[in-house]
Amino acid sequence: MSKRENLRNVAIIAHVDHGKTTLVDQLLRQSGVFRVNEAVAERVMDSGDLERERGITILSKNTAVKYKDIKINIVDTPGHADFGGEVERILMMVDGVLLLVDAFEGCMPQTRFVLKKALSLGKKPIVVLNKIDRPGARPEEVVDEVLDLFIELGANDDQLEFPVVYASARDGCASLTTDVEGKDMTDLFETIIREVPAPEGDLDGPAQVLFSNIDYDEYVGRVGIGRVERGNIRTGMNLVLCRRDGETKNVKISKLYQFEGLKRIEAEEAGLGDIIAVSGIADLNIGETACDPECVEPLPFIKIDEPTVSMMFMVNNSPFAGREGKYVTSRNLRDRLFKEVETNVAMRVEETDSTDTFKVSGRGELHLSILIEQMRRQNYEFQVSRPSVIYREIDGKRCEPIELLMIEVPEDYVGAVMDKLGRRKAEMVNMGTRDGGMTHLEFKIPARGLIGYRSEFLTDTNGNGIMNHVFDSYEPYKGEIPQRSQGSLVAFETGTTTGYGLFGAQERGRMFVGPGVDVYEGMIVGVSPKAEDITVNVCKKKHVTNTRAAGSDEALRLTPHTVLSLEQCLEFISEDELVEVTPQNVRMRKMILSHEMRMKNASKKKQ
Repeated sequence: MSKRENLRNVAIIAHVDHGKTTLVDQLLRQSGVFRVNEAVAERVMDSGDLERERGITILSKNTAVKYKDIKINIVDTPGHADFGGEVERILMMVDGVLLLVDAFEGCMPQTRFVLKKALSLGKKPIVVLNKIDRPGARPEEVVDEVLDLFIELGANDDQLEFPVVYASARDGCASLTTDVEGKDMTDLFETIIREVPAPEGDLDGPAQVLFSNIDYDEYVGRVGIGRVERGNIRTGMNLVLCRRDGETKNVKISKLYQFEGLKRIEAEEAGLGDIIAVSGIADLNIGETACDPECVEPLPFIKIDEPTVSMMFMVNNSPFAGREGKYVTSRNLRDRLFKEVETNVAMRVEETDSTDTFKVSGRGELHLSILIEQMRRQNYEFQVSRPSVIYREIDGKRCEPIELLMIEVPEDYVGAVMDKLGRRKAEMVNMGTRDGGMTHLEFKIPARGLIGYRSEFLTDTNGNGIMNHVFDSYEPYKGEIPQRSQGSLVAFETGTTTGYGLFGAQERGRMFVGPGVDVYEGMIVGVSPKAEDITVNVCKKKHVTNTRAAGSDEALRLTPHTVLSLEQCLEFISEDELVEVTPQNVRMRKMILSHEMRMKNASKKKQ
C-alpha cells in the first residue's frame, strides 16, 4: 500500500445557505485559479439557472485547487435532503469532509443528514464555523452542539477529535482560534492538508475506476465522473465495464479529463486517488466499475435511499393544449423523463396502463418540483397530479415515511404552529429557546402531513418562521389527516376574464387571476372560504342598455389577485385537481372540466 502525498480529496457538506458555495469561491480565488483581471461571477459553482435564482445547489460540482504543490479536489454537495441521492455517491469519491456550520444558526437538519452518511462511511471531518463575523454569532455554543450531534450520530473516537476552523467565507479569512482574526484562507488550507488522509492503495496495480456521477456533453455524449481506486488510467486504454446487474462489457476510453479550477483539462493519464472525467463509454451508468481486463473486480456501490413521494405526469389535454409548448406528445414526455433517470439516481419513472401517463417518484416535493421547473424551461407542456406518499409493507404492517421537522419561530406564534401540526399527526420530540426570543421546535411528522403545510406555516407566522425537514424513517400508518378545508372557485365557461365578471366573483373568495386572462371551463380561478367548490362566471360582460343612471357606472374596485408559484400550486390542489404546466403559464384545473359531469360524478359517489 502506498500513499499519494501530493493529493487530497474533500467534500464540503452543510445546510442550505450556510455559505458552502461562497467558501469554495474564496478557496478558488486565493489559490490563484483566476487571472488577476478575470471577471468571475459570484457563487461561481452554482452554474444552473435554477441554482442561481433560488440560491441553492442542486447538482454536485467538482473543482480543484493547488496549494504548495498539493492538489486539493473539492466537491460541492447539495444541502437539501431531497437531493440526497447526489450526496451519498459523492462521498464515495473523497477521504475527508469539511462540515460547514453557521456560527449563529448552529446545526440544522440537512447538516445532520449528510453528516450521518459521511460518518457511517468513515470519512474524516473538519468543522468550519462560518459567518463568525455575523452579529449574534455564538461559536463556543455551536461547537458544543456539533459535538453533541457527532455523539448522537455514532461517530467513532477518531472522528470526535475533530479540528475546528473559524472562518468568514464572505471576507475570505480563516483562523484556528476566535481570538485571532485570520488574514486569509491559509489556516483552512493547512488544516485540510494536515487532517484529510492522502489517498492510499496500490499505485502500480491493475486499473480500477468507480463511477459516481454522470454528466452530459452535447459533443462527446455521456461523461462519467469517478475516482481511480487502483493503478493508472490512460487515454485510449481498453477496460472492462462491470454493470450493476453483474454483466460485463468491453469499453475504450476515448478521452480523459482532470479538474483544474473550474475547468476540465484533457489529460493523458491519471493515477490512484485522482478524480477524473471520462468520455467514450456510451451507456455508462452511475455505480459501475471499469477494470483492467486482466483483473475484473467490481467495487460495491452504495445503496441509495428509496423515493418517498410520487406524482403522475400526463400529456396536457386541456382546451389550451399545444398553444404554448414545443414538446407536447407522450413520446416527448416519455423520452425526457427516462433521460432524467439516467443521471438523477434518486428518481424513478414507471409507465402506467395509460400511454399518456407516467408515475414519477422522488425524494420529496422539492426534488419533483425542480424537475417540473426544468422541463417547463425546456419548452415542455404537460400536467401533473397532487404529490402522494409511497407506502411500504414492513412486517405485515402498512408503513409510511416519517420526516424530522425542525422549526425556528418567534414565541408569539408557537401556539398556532403546534395546533396546526397536532392536526397533521406530528409528535414533538424537542423544544428549546434561542437568543432573540426564538423558539426551536422539533417534530416527527408523516410526510403526508407536510404536503401543503409550508404556505399555511408562512401565513401563521407572518413570514417570520423557518422550517426544514429531512427523511427520518418508515413507521406504521398514523391514521387520517384532514385535507384542505377550502373549496375552489371554478370557471363556468371558456373565454377572457372581465373586470365586471371578477367583481361579481371576488365576493365568493380570493381570486388567482386578473382581468384580460384567457380561461377555460373547469379551470380553477380562485379559492373559496367554504369547503365545497363554487362555479363562477369570470367572463361575464355587462349588458349595455340605452338608459343611464347616476352612479351605476362608477369604476368597479377589484381586490388584487394572488399569483401562486409552481410549488404553491402543487400544494394547493386536491385529489380531483391537476396542475397544467406550460413554458409561459402554470394553471390549475379540475380533472373533469364539465360542470355537469362533475355534478353527476359527485352524486354517484354519494350513492
